[in-house]
Amino acid sequence: MRVCRLIIKNFRGVKTATLLLPKHGVLIGDNNTGKTTILEALDLVLGPDRINRQPPIEEHDFFHGEYTTKPKPASMGGDESRAETIPSENGMLVTECADNAAKTPRIEIEVIIADLTTEQKGKFGDYIEFWDTEKNTLYDQPDPAGVDPSHIAEALRVTFHGWYEQDEDDFEGKTYFTRSITENNQPQQFSKRDKQVCGFLYLRSIRTGSRALSLERGSLLDIILRLKEVRPQMWEDILGTLSVISVASNPELGISPVLESINTALKKYVPKEWGVEPHLKVSNLTREHLRKVITAYIATGDGDHAAPFYRQGTGTINMLVLAMLSQIAEGRQNVIFAMEEPETAIPPYAQKRIVHEVRKLASQTLFTSHSPYVLEEFAIDETIILDRDLDGVLTRKIITLPNNVKLKRYRQDFRTRFCEGLLARRVLIAEGATEASAFPVACRRLAELKPETYSSLEALGICIVDAGTESSIPSMAQLYREIGKRIFALCDNQDDGKKTLIEAQVELLLMHEEKGFENLVLKGTTEAALKRFAKLIEWPTHLLTKYPIPEEQANSALSEYFIWSKGNWGIADFLAQCDEDEIPKWLRDACLKLKEACAPTPKDPDEMISSAPGTPSKA
Repeated sequence: MRVCRLIIKNFRGVKTATLLLPKHGVLIGDNNTGKTTILEALDLVLGPDRINRQPPIEEHDFFHGEYTTKPKPASMGGDESRAETIPSENGMLVTECADNAAKTPRIEIEVIIADLTTEQKGKFGDYIEFWDTEKNTLYDQPDPAGVDPSHIAEALRVTFHGWYEQDEDDFEGKTYFTRSITENNQPQQFSKRDKQVCGFLYLRSIRTGSRALSLERGSLLDIILRLKEVRPQMWEDILGTLSVISVASNPELGISPVLESINTALKKYVPKEWGVEPHLKVSNLTREHLRKVITAYIATGDGDHAAPFYRQGTGTINMLVLAMLSQIAEGRQNVIFAMEEPETAIPPYAQKRIVHEVRKLASQTLFTSHSPYVLEEFAIDETIILDRDLDGVLTRKIITLPNNVKLKRYRQDFRTRFCEGLLARRVLIAEGATEASAFPVACRRLAELKPETYSSLEALGICIVDAGTESSIPSMAQLYREIGKRIFALCDNQDDGKKTLIEAQVELLLMHEEKGFENLVLKGTTEAALKRFAKLIEWPTHLLTKYPIPEEQANSALSEYFIWSKGNWGIADFLAQCDEDEIPKWLRDACLKLKEACAPTPKDPDEMISSAPGTPSKA
């Protein structure tokens, strides 16, 4: 079972979106692009408990917060002849003219579920449709024989509608079998029991670990109990036991005498039936409060002492969450997991393990993430890059690897660098490892020395990616540009042909005139800086033999040292200890150009007026 297509209309920051979803996928994109919105939309349609919230939606769930509008007068072009059919509060289909419908903008979320189990096909038989896995569309041809090919399979389509009910002055939301909306006059609700058959689970963050072993609604333990249909009949006993316990009633503790004095004073002002005799109890003595305060204890170390599970180490909690996720999936083999940011407070190896285990256990998994280690666990076609324009249209960007990056190379040495670039808004393609390691250090050092003038790459939101060779720069730049990134490039002097190829793909080309980044640094710095650095480093034996006193031949010795340490932060270490005037001018200028491209200096108001079209010259 899996969600193969999702359509969203008028939900949160998304005006419209139609997304095809893989069996396993990771959603990435800039902050506020719509990653969480997608998971929340799925939860509204398929989550067994979400619809029970009262109300299930609120003002801010509507696109631009517009949940009601005034009708457009006919004199202003209103067309009373247009009409649409929508489910009403009681489930009956009603027809409203477009002007009336405008009073209540609707959230609409449609989901198509494919790869149905035998149980699901039997339960939802009256509403089954057919999905073409080759064309990724619903198969609606009248010929019954057309459903026989292997790429045509049974599917279920369900739709959530959310609206503002003006008469009740509140919000409503219901999920329906889509065929009952489109084909009948009596929409049939897709009930909580129906949703449980679909097995959708939404974990908003691995931070769920802070309450994983509590009995709060929606905790991992609560999910496991519900999946196993365990309903512990314990609340009456607990409440009865606690209700007879009076805390700190011993007068020697000093609390009860104080409460008695308060009671005496209280009797002077209010009748007895208003409420007197204050005393202390363990809690509010309600089920909901007990759900929040009951928690599991875990023994620590080799002794008998136990502490609340949330007081354990981060690693222990995270592995506990993984164990509970496996319990959920094993208890319900046909389950769809939607999980936010599995990397939160998790080391890289654990991130990979969580993703790997959950993928193995669930019929479908959808993650959001900002971690390259999480992205590495997904293939190219499983990586969903989201982009939302100013009109609220959410789309998926398709990734196409350059011809010089074969799948084997991608898996071996390119994937991590590639994933880091996917997570950034701006990407700087560097010619090689030396540039990729040294240039960010130069920018960071300049920003430390003169923060009002320079900025680090991190502050500008730029990720630097090592292209490996100069010939790979154009194809790497094209790859990131086609998925909506702003692209810059950094390289040695190129001939006109190569320069033209690079410039065609980038917004800004930073190209110096030297042959090699090492030469750029050696020629652009000061002799004092070279000698100082020569005294600081630990020289390899073969160079120390050739240059017994390296600082006396600093330029020649460091030229060989930089080549020996190429890609191993040799030049980066040198730039990190330079003053502003010791960092080559070309690097300083490059840093300023990037800052201006990413964070332009605001124009002076007088300049803006004088440069405006039609403004008379001061001369």
